Amino acid sequence: MFFLPSIHRHPQFRQGMRSIASVAPGIAAWGLMTGVAMVRSGMSVTEAVAMTMLVYAGSSQLAAIPLIVAGAPAWVIWATGFCVNLRFVVFSLHLRDYLMHLPRWRRLINGFLTADMTYAVFTRQFPEPATDAEGRLAQEANLAGSYFLTWTAWCGASLVGVGLGNLIPSAWGLGFAGVLCLLGVLCSLANTPLRLLALVVAGVAAVAAYALPLKLNIITAIAVAVIACFWLEGRMPKSLKEQAA
Repeated sequence: MFFLPSIHRHPQFRQGMRSIASVAPGIAAWGLMTGVAMVRSGMSVTEAVAMTMLVYAGSSQLAAIPLIVAGAPAWVIWATGFCVNLRFVVFSLHLRDYLMHLPRWRRLINGFLTADMTYAVFTRQFPEPATDAEGRLAQEANLAGSYFLTWTAWCGASLVGVGLGNLIPSAWGLGFAGVLCLLGVLCSLANTPLRLLALVVAGVAAVAAYALPLKLNIITAIAVAVIACFWLEGRMPKSLKEQAA
């Protein structure tokens, strides 16, 4: 998709790169430490490179690595990755109207390349999907530009981390840059009372269930927050439901 002439030559492709450039260093730092973490966990270079290129999901990778090291059952690893990445279902539903006019293979590529920051930055720039062909092309080019820089920063830095392995000390704390990136996404998306409630409930549940083995507190927190918000939303007045949406 990056190399379609109509996409990468469009002015919005460069605009998309510029829009994500400010957070690219944080993404790269997080990718670097993820690469180091994979090697230090005992994964081979081949496995770490394959995980970097095929999974392309930092939070899911970091959640899965300690489970793999601990010898957790495959279903626990899959369930953890699934729950950690559930937010992309919401992202996909929101982006559906922007991308449904595209062929399936291009929609699939967009789905694979969607990341937290690209979604947040893109939807802030384009609150509504375009209705004409030129506008749709511009939006796709902008999204592709942000995808390109994000993917390059993440995968490039992660591969460097895999290559350097134990040469990069954990004391550098580069992984904290990735946490700051996610906090930025969190603050930008927690913009309604119901979303704030989900944030609080998930945080409390994660801390309360921290003693569970195999990082099951993550799955527990997600499940509790989803159930609580569904239950509350069903009892909200119509006016508040519209505000929460």
